[in-house]
Amino acid sequence: MFPSDCLDVNKAGHLTIGGYDAPALAKEYGTPLYVMDETQLRQNCRDYVRSIERFYDGRGLALYASKAFCCKEVLRIMAQEGMGLDVCSGGELYTALQVGFPPERIYFHGNNKNAQEIREGVAAGAVRFVVDNLEELRRLDAEALRQGKRIKILLRVKPGIDAHTHEFIRTGQIDSKFGFALETGEALNAAKKALASQSLELCGIHCHIGSQIFDTAPFALAAQVMLGFLSQIKAQSGIELDELNLGGGFGIRYDENDTPRPYSEYMERVSAAVKITAAQLGLAVPFIVIEPGRSIPGAAGITLYEVGAVKEIPGLRTFVLTDGGMNDNPRYILYGAKYRVLCANKADQPADQTVTIAGRCCESGDLIQEFTPLQTVEPGDILAVLSTGAYNYSMSMNYNRFPRPPVVMVNNGSARVIVGGEDYADLTRHDY
Repeated sequence: MFPSDCLDVNKAGHLTIGGYDAPALAKEYGTPLYVMDETQLRQNCRDYVRSIERFYDGRGLALYASKAFCCKEVLRIMAQEGMGLDVCSGGELYTALQVGFPPERIYFHGNNKNAQEIREGVAAGAVRFVVDNLEELRRLDAEALRQGKRIKILLRVKPGIDAHTHEFIRTGQIDSKFGFALETGEALNAAKKALASQSLELCGIHCHIGSQIFDTAPFALAAQVMLGFLSQIKAQSGIELDELNLGGGFGIRYDENDTPRPYSEYMERVSAAVKITAAQLGLAVPFIVIEPGRSIPGAAGITLYEVGAVKEIPGLRTFVLTDGGMNDNPRYILYGAKYRVLCANKADQPADQTVTIAGRCCESGDLIQEFTPLQTVEPGDILAVLSTGAYNYSMSMNYNRFPRPPVVMVNNGSARVIVGGEDYADLTRHDY
């Protein structure tokens, strides 16, 4: 019925998350409200850690994607669960270092790292840089030399694979702003330059083919292509690199049409491709890094809203107006992202209406879902949008000077604030 085990319906007919009554959370903390379930978050991490033990004999690391949802408490949990970390900005790196996240488990991504980010990343010590382009390679080499350090790096490579997902979240094809192209020889040229550096240690290569992918075949193909490139590097330089980061992009269930596979199925299929291809090419099986992305926090989170009004336009549509919108979830206006929505205080009732759920921003496109099934609602009801744990809080904004909502973490019937909500004073804090 639900996209994750943390959701249920109690005897009162209310939606619960982590054993906590969702309408009660809305009453206690206000709306809009982001809610995350700690048990589900930790379980998703453990599924990946166990799969690496099972399919790669422990020679691997799963990285949590900071961009999906980054705050101190979540990164503390990731460190406790033995996860690595994918950061792509100085702000994400700073947050990680603030909570003592082990630098040797941090991978620094980004297609245009600025001088400050490169300087801070090098100063952090054991952080691995995932290098995107030749200019970054040059800058990183110079900064490492200036600080007297030898920095481990990977090269981000475009494997030329179209993952058949939304065009804004496809990243593996040649026409992408990310990484070095294989087809043009650009990637091999970058590898040769990196291997010639005295301040940089090329330890591996990285690829990422896209997001919200349900098929295992593109991941297996990417593994084969990347191992072929490792073989090419070995043939050209005599050096066999030991690390292969295969990215991620595993899909989650946003609505009833989504059919995500068990995480272990991805891991088993790709590990088989890695082992068979490595043997065929005469390579040792490399240390495997994966980036599960939204599949860790996505389904562990929901967003709660209060219905302000219901507006029926005869023959056209019925608008359900909420106290949130594109400020706290811009994914619908960006991608037309699908979500399942229900009335949290009527969760045991049938969805007998088709409605358009709108926010309160001064934009006609400020919608959360269009023509979606929902229980009959009235002002004061609480809506729950499911699977919002990834790319909602992290993409939130202050359009119309609406404060960002708080984030509450629930765990077996208890709740705590992990990110405080903003107030009007926060909105003017940096004004002059």
